[in-house]
Amino acid sequence: MQKDENLIQELVDLDKKHFIHPTSPIKQQQEQGAALIFTEGKGVYLYDVNGDCFIDAMSSLWNVNVGHGRKELGKAAMDQMNKLAFNSCFSTFSNEPAIRLSAKLAQIAPPGLSATFFTSGGSESNDTAYKLVRHYWILKGKPSKKKIISRTKSYHGVAMGATSATGLKPFRDFTNSLAPDFYHVDNFSSQALRELIEAEGSDTIAAFVAEPVQGAGGVHIAPENYFKEVREICNEYNILFITDEVITGFGRTGKYFGIEHYGVTPDVMCFAKGVSSGYLPLGGIMLSEKIHQDLIELSTGTLLHGYTYSGHATACAVGLKNIEIIENENLIENARVMGQEMLTGFQWLQSNLDIVGDVRGLGLMGAIEIVKDQVTQERFESPLSPLIVVEAAKRGVICRAIVFDNQDTLVFAPPLIIDKTEIEKMISILYDSILTIEKQQEKTK
Repeated sequence: MQKDENLIQELVDLDKKHFIHPTSPIKQQQEQGAALIFTEGKGVYLYDVNGDCFIDAMSSLWNVNVGHGRKELGKAAMDQMNKLAFNSCFSTFSNEPAIRLSAKLAQIAPPGLSATFFTSGGSESNDTAYKLVRHYWILKGKPSKKKIISRTKSYHGVAMGATSATGLKPFRDFTNSLAPDFYHVDNFSSQALRELIEAEGSDTIAAFVAEPVQGAGGVHIAPENYFKEVREICNEYNILFITDEVITGFGRTGKYFGIEHYGVTPDVMCFAKGVSSGYLPLGGIMLSEKIHQDLIELSTGTLLHGYTYSGHATACAVGLKNIEIIENENLIENARVMGQEMLTGFQWLQSNLDIVGDVRGLGLMGAIEIVKDQVTQERFESPLSPLIVVEAAKRGVICRAIVFDNQDTLVFAPPLIIDKTEIEKMISILYDSILTIEKQQEKTK
């Protein structure tokens, strides 16, 4: 691709002047312009205005599960738009793609989850879950059950309820008026959950929410039996269990949904991202058959919750085609196998680089911790992972640094279509990138 310097400068200037970026440093944007301006995506690769090519080792935002440039999804959108792009689903109006997708989700979800409320994304899905479980307890004659418990290092989105549930303090500190009745417990301790329930009173708690694998908090994988213990505690105290599968759903962890690794079923499941692989905004929550039946029996008026794009016909058509691709191309199994390849590569980095500490992964979600001392796990005074991210981008890999809660971690979530050669290329680039920063640190000693 031939570079057009005038076009590039025009885009940089317009970006600074008019585009407020999500989750980005405003000063950095104004001083340096957009870090990368992408023009094209093919498979696991992204291309920018300079013609540079990058392995998208984050699936952009954990979500491009089937990879970039899938013409089938563009055709599915076009075909649906040519028939019916959108209609309101308020007042019990409906459309075939929304009906078909909700039925398909009931078929592939963990056992017992049978009914779907559609949203436009993960934050809306989480807010919907908190709102509907509180409404559920009102209908059940228990209006005092309204508190939501989540975990430290959790991320549930940036809508008001989702922000309040998020266990990463900087996100909560961003605003000075959080939603009430949200509590946080240690992310790996079921005993801490029990103790908080006992302290607050189970008759005041509506639900407990957890990601099967904590994504934006640093790819933290729960200890064995943690979720079985959580499920038992929720049953014991008559508290609903919500799983946030926004990142972990639709094959990301090597199973359809992350909670399937732990042999338990939630009462409510939030989803988004991988349901459409990011080709159109789509999300939702699934309710258990029991909760759905209770709502059918107890709800007498209008369910006063809905988004303009709940059940968006084109988005749902794309979601259906996306799931078809995941199944036809056996991408869930590929995520499992390539996830093991990726983890093996991380372990090789750990053996060959002094500043690589703990490495972990489940399917195509993985993390590399950066440490000053591999034995003591002591961290550097200033995190190095952001510097490594910059070096990796120079060499053609896009990954992400996590520095919340005194972490210094690189996280990864490549598209589910990635193959062994691409994994090896990614690991090789990471080796060079980490080694460069490691040598810089040695010079400063």
